[in-house]
Amino acid sequence: MVMKQQPDQSSSLQDIWGFSCFLETLCKDGFYHEVTTTTKPVGPTVTYHDKEYINFASINVLNTHQEPDVMKHFLQAAKQYGLVTGGSRVTQGVSSAHKEMEEELTRITGKERSISFASGLLANIGFINAMTCKFDFSSTCGINNSDAVFVLDRDCHWSLWKAASHLEFGKQLFPFRHNDPKHLEILLKRLSKTHKKIVVVFESIYSADGSIAPMKELLDACEKYGAISYVDNANGFMFYGPEQRLFSEEFKQMNRATFVMVSFSKAVGMEGGAISGPKDMITMFELLSGTSLFTAAIQPPTASTITYILHKLEKHPEIMDQYLERSLKLRQVLEEKHFRLNDTPSYIISVIIGNDKKAVKVYEACLENNIMVGMFRYPAVKPGHALIRIMMNAGQTDEQLQCLIAFLEKMKDTYKF
Repeated sequence: MVMKQQPDQSSSLQDIWGFSCFLETLCKDGFYHEVTTTTKPVGPTVTYHDKEYINFASINVLNTHQEPDVMKHFLQAAKQYGLVTGGSRVTQGVSSAHKEMEEELTRITGKERSISFASGLLANIGFINAMTCKFDFSSTCGINNSDAVFVLDRDCHWSLWKAASHLEFGKQLFPFRHNDPKHLEILLKRLSKTHKKIVVVFESIYSADGSIAPMKELLDACEKYGAISYVDNANGFMFYGPEQRLFSEEFKQMNRATFVMVSFSKAVGMEGGAISGPKDMITMFELLSGTSLFTAAIQPPTASTITYILHKLEKHPEIMDQYLERSLKLRQVLEEKHFRLNDTPSYIISVIIGNDKKAVKVYEACLENNIMVGMFRYPAVKPGHALIRIMMNAGQTDEQLQCLIAFLEKMKDTYKF
């Protein structure tokens, strides 16, 4: 049925709410760009309206989703399990593909149990909701953790800060300086005198500057003052940990964390997220997170393919080893050419521009020259710290990398960053 068109009241309504004025100002100041539409599969290159770009913006850096064996497995799993479960985990249940994926993740993380979500963002939001909720099923069955206190690294992902926004800042919600164990310990020493339920949240790798958390020192502080620890490992999962890779010592500490959250959209290259941790708490997240009970689960063929890729990355560590080696070489070339880069030599390469307007101009110039990069400016980063983020794709050729380097050199000479 086609609804009868009504008199247009949208303009006046938008004016009252301020959206039209806000959008106009954003466009004028260069803050807003229309979301682009891809017309072909995204990988080492991306195509927008029949124009191909070298893609340094995608977080799916191994390009697993285009590999023939992965595609074949996905199609077989779609036939075996169906495309969807048809409801939420609690109302409709999950497929054996979900259970196998969660069991595999539990083995990898060394925890007691895992629960998956449709995205890493939903995992983060669900975790904080579950850990701070008050709910009574009956007069004799209930739970009350509304007195919990959360301490977050100030640079934690938006989803974590948003999830904790119902907590009163300065009473139940506290920030600690980025990657600063001493500041965390000062806060925990004070808070532990008056609070029994404290949760410390930080990331393993931060997406803007690629910095690595000092996990040993942060977890030492948590254990010293009896705080629960939650590590958002979205950007580090399956990248680091083995002895032959950088930051192995830091990632060895991960098994000490109470909870570990992972994303399946980075190294794995699919979609979804999960939390691993103590069995009873993870079990209750089914009901208390909200982001499991009131939304659909990961698609079954996606869950099955995640397990397939996890097995593949473990069986063939050279896939990630070679990617990290090439990424490090790209970073070294940029350093030799005197670009200002983020301090930590992780696979996330940030070219520091500084000035917001310069960063926008560099970003737009890259697009005009068929190069797609990520651009971070305030409020995504601190004022005066605008940057271009480079995520090298495993499928990119040396010629494509050289094209990026040469163009950035030209931009550096033009805009003096």
